[in-house]
Amino acid sequence: MRFGRLGAVGREVPVVYDNDVIRDLRPLTQDLDGAFLAGDGIGRTRDALERGVLPVLDGATGLRVGAPVARPNKVVCIGLNYRDHAAESGAAIPVEPVVFMKDPMTVVGPFDAVKIPRASVKTDWEVELAIVVGSTIRYGETREEALAAVAGYSISHDVSEREFQLERGGQWDKGKSCETFNPLGPYLVTADEVADPQDLRLRLWVNGEPRQDGTTADMIFPVADILVHLSQYMVLYPGDVINTGTPAGVALGRPDQPYLKAGDVVDLEITGLGHARQTAVPA
Repeated sequence: MRFGRLGAVGREVPVVYDNDVIRDLRPLTQDLDGAFLAGDGIGRTRDALERGVLPVLDGATGLRVGAPVARPNKVVCIGLNYRDHAAESGAAIPVEPVVFMKDPMTVVGPFDAVKIPRASVKTDWEVELAIVVGSTIRYGETREEALAAVAGYSISHDVSEREFQLERGGQWDKGKSCETFNPLGPYLVTADEVADPQDLRLRLWVNGEPRQDGTTADMIFPVADILVHLSQYMVLYPGDVINTGTPAGVALGRPDQPYLKAGDVVDLEITGLGHARQTAVPA
């Protein structure tokens, strides 16, 4: 199944895509959040679709597309998780996952504008596979256990300001947590619809020019291993979002370093997860 949220900021309506029909989920829940996922929301939705009790959402095609998960408790990110990206960044291949956090308030819709920070000269793009946690993971022991706790997957844009991240002291968070720096969506695609999360193509264009073209098969630490690892250090709760890293092709790794500027348009795609587009604007 594909889930989404449609409507103005703060007034999004939870929906499920029933083939070409968009159905209103409000008979089951007021939002797509951790409580919905923890309460077997996916199973209840499947049952409601089979019984034909979910109404069509009138006027859905004209509505703004919001992030498919309401404000997550946390956004956890894995850095340098593709060998080619580590190489272009001049970094050593990590021996265990590089973990950092991103302010959950950075999460916006997949077609919302990305705001270039006022002092920014190095705002960069990163297409990533996002994991959405469906049930609590605490000290996960096996890869199978970890994957069973995944609600689904989405497209994440881990926008990064490289000067803030790498040249201004401290940890990476300053370059990762600027407003609008995590467009997400358009869909939450349930895990049963993704046959193999390690066999997905990720692509990104800037102003129509190809910049990134990679595959999740090249992850250093695959999805299941990321979940097991993270759960040793933090509890992962339903609705949490995990960004799993980006392949080569970011501005930081290019000789001309063509960082984003106001007016640039970024398109992103991941196999089976849809398409997203953001325009860069001044903050």
